[in-house]
Amino acid sequence: VEHPFIFPLSNPNSKAECTAEQAYKWTNGKATFAAGSPFEPVTLEDGVTRYPSQCNNMFLFPGIGLAASVAKIERITDDMLYQASIACANAVKDSDRAQGRVYPHVNQIRRVSLEVATAVAKAAIDEGMSRVFTEKDIPNLETLIADKMYTPAYVPLVQRYPIPH
Repeated sequence: VEHPFIFPLSNPNSKAECTAEQAYKWTNGKATFAAGSPFEPVTLEDGVTRYPSQCNNMFLFPGIGLAASVAKIERITDDMLYQASIACANAVKDSDRAQGRVYPHVNQIRRVSLEVATAVAKAAIDEGMSRVFTEKDIPNLETLIADKMYTPAYVPLVQRYPIPH
């Protein structure tokens, strides 16, 4: 196989079947690598840096939960999980792939969660399983869900005043 997929999923890293560095070295940098725990980037002999992905549920579960909550879905079906995985796969950009990532960069988690939630909610509508959304909501579904997303904005609990000199 010219470009093998290597997914050592055992945790923690000390128990992984191989490291990212080993996978890239053994395949001359041609492996697609994702692990159950995060690994540091690896710079290859040609100077190219590869960024291993962490392969777990962090890109799916927040969006699935958001959709279940906002769309009032009582049961997640196989098709909803399938649509979530497609949304996650579609969220991987060419720039991610060029760096060797299997998943988007973690700083994209909110965007990916929204895309996953939208796909799951649409599947729920198609299956008649959303208790609040109907087909008429589909054109605005992403906005309707985004409006319900929690945004962590922290305000100081204590007002700080300058100390006079």
